[in-house]
Amino acid sequence: MNASVRQGKLIKGQTGDWEVVIGMEVHAQVTSKSKLFSGASTAFGGEPNTHVSLVDAAMPGMLPVINEECVRQAVRTGLGLNAKINLRSVFDRKNYFYPDSPQGYQISQYKSPIVGEGEVIVELEGGKTAAIGIERLHLEQDAAKLLHDQSPSMSFVDLNRCGVALMEIVSKPDIRDSEQAKAYVTKLRSILRYLGTCDGDMEKGNLRADINVSVRKPGGPLGTRCEIKNMNSINFIGQAIEYEARRQIEIIEDGGQIEQETRLFDPNKGETRSMRFKEEAHDYRYFPDPDLLPLEFSQAYVDDLRAHLPELPDQKKARFIADFALSPYDAGVLVAERESADFYETVLAKLSDKKRDGKMAANWVINELFGRLNKEGHGIADSPVSAAQLAAIVSLIGEGTISGKIAKDLFEIVWTEGGDPRELVESRGMKQVTDLGAIEKVVDDIIAANPDKVAQAKAKPQLAGWFVGQVMKQSGGKANPQAVNELLKAKLGI
Repeated sequence: MNASVRQGKLIKGQTGDWEVVIGMEVHAQVTSKSKLFSGASTAFGGEPNTHVSLVDAAMPGMLPVINEECVRQAVRTGLGLNAKINLRSVFDRKNYFYPDSPQGYQISQYKSPIVGEGEVIVELEGGKTAAIGIERLHLEQDAAKLLHDQSPSMSFVDLNRCGVALMEIVSKPDIRDSEQAKAYVTKLRSILRYLGTCDGDMEKGNLRADINVSVRKPGGPLGTRCEIKNMNSINFIGQAIEYEARRQIEIIEDGGQIEQETRLFDPNKGETRSMRFKEEAHDYRYFPDPDLLPLEFSQAYVDDLRAHLPELPDQKKARFIADFALSPYDAGVLVAERESADFYETVLAKLSDKKRDGKMAANWVINELFGRLNKEGHGIADSPVSAAQLAAIVSLIGEGTISGKIAKDLFEIVWTEGGDPRELVESRGMKQVTDLGAIEKVVDDIIAANPDKVAQAKAKPQLAGWFVGQVMKQSGGKANPQAVNELLKAKLGI
């Protein structure tokens, strides 16, 4: 099915239904070792003001020099968003005076960004999808950090972050409810992490979003928007949108008007509060930065970057579905995080028969491994069961050496004690019994002891499952279920 902007969940007000219209500006810190216009380090967690060059501190006579790696990462991100790459772009000065900006302006891009229109396909409930349009992506420098809790009488400024490269990814107002908004940020973060252009670490502020929220009667003209600044949690984004939409609806239904303003979200109270009235673009007095030439590169440069892009989540998902008959849901779970997809791919590479066991491997990764990791609070990076060990367990099932029940016992041993699954099966006598003679004796004994159940099973063949269960129990789960089924059918005459 074609993805398109979808009707979101309407909000019921006193005067009927309301539709929320949401656009986002996501600020993603570019993965690079040095800043956008200087050679200072971008490493996180240094002592205040230790990763600062004279350019970052805006010392007189210092000139910015563009970091080619940041340009490369921005173009790669644009390609990953199916966006138009502009071969010529211009850096502008965005003028505002604030203690976190030593220059008194921010070097950004205004009318001529490095990346133009693109789109992100997001997965919604029930297997539905929606296409969220990307308006633009531009490069700009981050501000410094103000520290308000170091002194009772003054604020301190840490310039370590000042000048770090940001990609501002601006969506079109295509998002229609809080669930779509959360799905969009989740998908965008996943694409950036697959590309390696931003680590997506929201706790460190390396990915944060400004959310523009307005409400209207369904299909009506756009309402006045309010911007919620600096959101660095996907759950908080959902909460902020829900609160802000209801706040605006109540004001309008009470006869008031929405003022265009910038607001902050208080996660402790679960509400937004006013920060300042919103500036317009002309308030920033944009003009081309006289210290930087227009940024120009060739189509061949872009084509080369495109040719070396990694496989992205949507492509990987389609391949998993086509090659291993995975359900769209299971494939989506595996590709949501690059680490999960990499783990599954490593399991696949070590299977004795990929075609036979690929789907079973996915079930084991998602249900047994991820389930246990979540339960015990582990990430996939510190999983006690390696991809090679899990592949060995799945291969042993596929080969008929162990049953699914024995496999669960084996998984438990490997999780708690470690070891080579094949060696453990040998040394602990866990092999599945395929010797028909040994199984036949167990089947005969159970049939002889349960004549009433035999009569029931002959009348209703589906009741034969009771016998299968008894045989598996008597054999400690080691009997081959297929052999048991065939023997029972023959002996019961069903």
